[in-house]
Amino acid sequence: MSDNRQSLSDLASLTTNAPATEAPAVSAEAEAPIVPVQPAAPLREQEIDSLGRAYATGRRKDAVARVWVKPGTGKITVNGRDQEIYFARPTLRLVINQPFGVTDREGQYDVIATVKGGGLSGQAGAVKHGIAQALSKYEPALRSAVKAEGFLTRDSRVVERKKYGRAKARRSFQFSKR
Repeated sequence: MSDNRQSLSDLASLTTNAPATEAPAVSAEAEAPIVPVQPAAPLREQEIDSLGRAYATGRRKDAVARVWVKPGTGKITVNGRDQEIYFARPTLRLVINQPFGVTDREGQYDVIATVKGGGLSGQAGAVKHGIAQALSKYEPALRSAVKAEGFLTRDSRVVERKKYGRAKARRSFQFSKR
Protein backbone atom coordinates (compact mmCIF):
# COMPACT_ATOMS: atom_id res chain seq x y z
CA MET A 1 0.00 0.00 0.00
CA SER A 2 2.86 2.37 0.82
CA ASP A 3 4.48 1.61 -2.58
CA ASN A 4 1.41 2.99 -4.33
CA ARG A 5 1.49 6.18 -2.29
CA GLN A 6 5.17 6.69 -2.90
CA SER A 7 4.80 6.21 -6.65
CA LEU A 8 1.90 8.66 -6.72
CA SER A 9 3.94 11.27 -4.87
CA ASP A 10 6.83 10.69 -7.29
CA LEU A 11 4.44 11.34 -10.18
CA ALA A 12 3.23 14.52 -8.53
CA SER A 13 6.81 15.78 -8.07
CA LEU A 14 7.64 14.97 -11.68
CA THR A 15 4.74 17.00 -13.00
CA THR A 16 5.54 19.99 -10.75
CA ASN A 17 9.22 20.01 -11.80
CA ALA A 18 8.40 19.98 -15.52
CA PRO A 19 9.05 23.25 -17.35
CA ALA A 20 5.94 25.37 -17.93
CA THR A 21 6.79 26.15 -21.56
CA GLU A 22 6.63 22.53 -22.71
CA ALA A 23 3.20 21.09 -23.34
CA PRO A 24 3.05 17.43 -22.37
CA ALA A 25 2.34 15.06 -25.25
CA VAL A 26 -1.02 13.43 -24.67
CA SER A 27 -1.93 10.27 -26.53
CA ALA A 28 -5.43 9.05 -27.29
CA GLU A 29 -5.04 6.27 -24.73
CA ALA A 30 -4.29 8.74 -21.95
CA GLU A 31 -7.46 10.74 -22.68
CA ALA A 32 -9.75 7.77 -22.10
CA PRO A 33 -11.26 7.79 -18.62
CA ILE A 34 -9.82 5.23 -16.26
CA VAL A 35 -12.51 2.88 -15.04
CA PRO A 36 -11.65 1.07 -11.81
CA VAL A 37 -11.88 -2.68 -12.24
CA GLN A 38 -13.86 -4.25 -9.44
CA PRO A 39 -12.69 -7.71 -8.46
CA ALA A 40 -15.12 -10.58 -8.80
CA ALA A 41 -17.04 -11.61 -5.71
CA PRO A 42 -14.56 -13.24 -3.39
CA LEU A 43 -14.90 -17.00 -3.12
CA ARG A 44 -15.73 -18.30 0.28
CA GLU A 45 -13.15 -20.38 2.07
CA GLN A 46 -13.26 -24.15 1.87
CA GLU A 47 -14.66 -25.58 5.12
CA ILE A 48 -13.30 -29.09 5.74
CA ASP A 49 -12.90 -31.02 8.99
CA SER A 50 -9.82 -33.02 10.04
CA LEU A 51 -11.08 -36.10 8.14
CA GLY A 52 -11.39 -34.22 4.83
CA ARG A 53 -15.19 -33.94 4.91
CA ALA A 54 -17.53 -30.98 4.50
CA TYR A 55 -20.49 -30.85 6.91
CA ALA A 56 -23.86 -29.18 6.48
CA THR A 57 -27.35 -29.34 7.95
CA GLY A 58 -30.35 -29.62 5.65
CA ARG A 59 -33.95 -28.97 6.62
CA ARG A 60 -37.33 -29.56 4.98
CA LYS A 61 -40.75 -29.61 6.71
CA ASP A 62 -40.10 -31.37 10.04
CA ALA A 63 -37.06 -33.32 8.80
CA VAL A 64 -33.50 -32.42 9.75
CA ALA A 65 -30.53 -34.01 7.95
CA ARG A 66 -26.91 -33.92 9.05
CA VAL A 67 -24.79 -34.44 5.93
CA TRP A 68 -21.08 -35.13 5.44
CA VAL A 69 -19.58 -35.02 1.93
CA LYS A 70 -16.12 -36.33 0.98
CA PRO A 71 -14.44 -37.38 -2.28
CA GLY A 72 -15.26 -40.95 -3.22
CA THR A 73 -17.13 -43.22 -5.60
CA GLY A 74 -20.64 -41.76 -5.31
CA LYS A 75 -21.96 -43.93 -2.48
CA ILE A 76 -24.81 -42.32 -0.52
CA THR A 77 -25.57 -43.70 2.93
CA VAL A 78 -28.64 -42.55 4.86
CA ASN A 79 -29.02 -43.59 8.52
CA GLY A 80 -26.50 -46.42 8.00
CA ARG A 81 -28.37 -47.85 4.99
CA ASP A 82 -27.80 -47.49 1.27
CA GLN A 83 -29.96 -44.87 -0.47
CA GLU A 84 -31.74 -47.52 -2.60
CA ILE A 85 -32.91 -49.27 0.55
CA TYR A 86 -33.78 -46.18 2.64
CA PHE A 87 -35.47 -44.24 -0.18
CA ALA A 88 -37.23 -47.00 -2.12
CA ARG A 89 -39.09 -44.64 -4.45
CA PRO A 90 -36.98 -43.60 -7.47
CA THR A 91 -38.35 -40.04 -7.33
CA LEU A 92 -36.86 -39.56 -3.87
CA ARG A 93 -33.47 -40.79 -5.10
CA LEU A 94 -33.73 -38.33 -8.00
CA VAL A 95 -34.36 -35.51 -5.53
CA ILE A 96 -31.26 -36.45 -3.53
CA ASN A 97 -29.00 -36.58 -6.61
CA GLN A 98 -30.13 -33.22 -8.06
CA PRO A 99 -27.23 -31.16 -6.59
CA PHE A 100 -24.69 -33.54 -8.15
CA GLY A 101 -26.42 -33.36 -11.54
CA VAL A 102 -26.43 -29.57 -11.58
CA THR A 103 -22.72 -29.36 -10.73
CA ASP A 104 -21.61 -32.30 -12.95
CA ARG A 105 -20.16 -34.11 -9.93
CA GLU A 106 -22.10 -37.39 -10.19
CA GLY A 107 -20.15 -40.31 -8.75
CA GLN A 108 -17.35 -38.12 -7.38
CA TYR A 109 -18.45 -37.72 -3.76
CA ASP A 110 -19.50 -40.07 -0.97
CA VAL A 111 -22.34 -38.85 1.23
CA ILE A 112 -23.10 -39.91 4.78
CA ALA A 113 -26.38 -38.54 6.15
CA THR A 114 -28.39 -38.98 9.32
CA VAL A 115 -32.02 -37.86 9.11
CA LYS A 116 -34.62 -37.39 11.84
CA GLY A 117 -38.22 -36.28 11.80
CA GLY A 118 -40.85 -35.90 9.13
CA GLY A 119 -41.77 -38.34 6.40
CA LEU A 120 -39.75 -39.76 3.54
CA SER A 121 -40.44 -36.87 1.18
CA GLY A 122 -39.38 -34.28 3.74
CA GLN A 123 -36.32 -36.32 4.60
CA ALA A 124 -35.29 -36.53 0.95
CA GLY A 125 -35.66 -32.75 0.65
CA ALA A 126 -33.60 -32.27 3.80
CA VAL A 127 -30.82 -34.51 2.48
CA LYS A 128 -30.85 -32.59 -0.83
CA HIS A 129 -30.57 -29.29 1.03
CA GLY A 130 -27.71 -30.66 3.15
CA ILE A 131 -25.83 -32.08 0.14
CA ALA A 132 -26.10 -28.77 -1.71
CA GLN A 133 -24.77 -26.83 1.27
CA ALA A 134 -21.96 -29.31 1.94
CA LEU A 135 -20.93 -29.26 -1.74
CA SER A 136 -20.70 -25.48 -1.69
CA LYS A 137 -18.55 -25.70 1.44
CA TYR A 138 -16.25 -28.34 -0.08
CA GLU A 139 -15.97 -26.58 -3.47
CA PRO A 140 -16.85 -22.88 -3.05
CA ALA A 141 -16.72 -22.41 -6.84
CA LEU A 142 -19.89 -24.54 -7.15
CA ARG A 143 -21.92 -22.22 -4.92
CA SER A 144 -23.25 -20.05 -7.75
CA ALA A 145 -24.48 -23.03 -9.79
CA VAL A 146 -26.20 -24.62 -6.78
CA LYS A 147 -27.66 -21.31 -5.63
CA ALA A 148 -29.04 -20.53 -9.10
CA GLU A 149 -31.09 -23.75 -8.94
CA GLY A 150 -32.42 -22.75 -5.50
CA PHE A 151 -30.94 -25.70 -3.62
CA LEU A 152 -29.32 -23.57 -0.92
CA THR A 153 -32.62 -21.98 0.08
CA ARG A 154 -34.45 -23.77 2.86
CA ASP A 155 -37.99 -24.58 1.76
CA SER A 156 -39.86 -22.91 4.61
CA ARG A 157 -43.28 -24.43 3.91
CA VAL A 158 -44.50 -26.33 6.96
CA VAL A 159 -47.83 -27.80 8.03
CA GLU A 160 -50.22 -25.17 9.35
CA ARG A 161 -51.21 -25.62 12.98
CA LYS A 162 -54.68 -26.77 14.04
CA LYS A 163 -56.94 -24.05 15.42
CA TYR A 164 -59.48 -24.43 18.20
CA GLY A 165 -63.11 -24.70 17.08
CA ARG A 166 -61.95 -26.33 13.82
CA ALA A 167 -61.60 -29.96 12.75
CA LYS A 168 -58.18 -29.27 11.21
CA ALA A 169 -56.23 -26.10 10.43
CA ARG A 170 -59.06 -24.58 8.36
CA ARG A 171 -61.74 -27.26 7.97
CA SER A 172 -64.90 -26.72 10.00
CA PHE A 173 -66.73 -29.46 11.81
CA GLN A 174 -69.51 -31.08 9.77
CA PHE A 175 -72.70 -29.03 9.92
CA SER A 176 -75.88 -30.81 10.99
CA LYS A 177 -79.24 -29.08 10.66
CA ARG A 178 -80.99 -31.50 13.06
